[in-house]
Amino acid sequence: MTNATRETLPTSTNPPQEPRMSRTANIDLVFARAVTVDAVVRALAGEGWSLQEPLGISYVVNSDDLFDWQSTSTDQAAEVLTLVDSPANVDHHVGVCIYHSTAETGGQLLFHAGRSHCSFIPTIDRRSLSGAPAFTDMAWYLNALVPPLLALGLASYEARDLAD
Repeated sequence: MTNATRETLPTSTNPPQEPRMSRTANIDLVFARAVTVDAVVRALAGEGWSLQEPLGISYVVNSDDLFDWQSTSTDQAAEVLTLVDSPANVDHHVGVCIYHSTAETGGQLLFHAGRSHCSFIPTIDRRSLSGAPAFTDMAWYLNALVPPLLALGLASYEARDLAD
């Protein structure tokens, strides 16, 4: 091949990158009867979960459909639990962030109106599958969440990890 007929080859040997898809992961928990946020947090504390996360304590009372999360210091845990469990808020979605300091992961625990359903969304340093890092290690979260909630009447769960 002469210089006149030589084609220019790309200089990069890396294949073109596929666009990254975002993912949504959550675990929906259904209880046989209404539960309190305080009771769920206490049950999960036995497995290493806490309201204390890297940013302090985060919570929401969704009385206006805006999901305006608030943060406060860790010494306000009792006040936060009293607020989210207040009878005035039973018809509103409420939530707290929970964190497992040993595993260095956590997320949002959202309670639906009536308090017999809640959802866990792994939003703090989400654990991923070692062989497929785009996917959430749902088995780890299920093992850390489900057993301690059985005593509170956990009746079922549904776990999802979906590409958006």
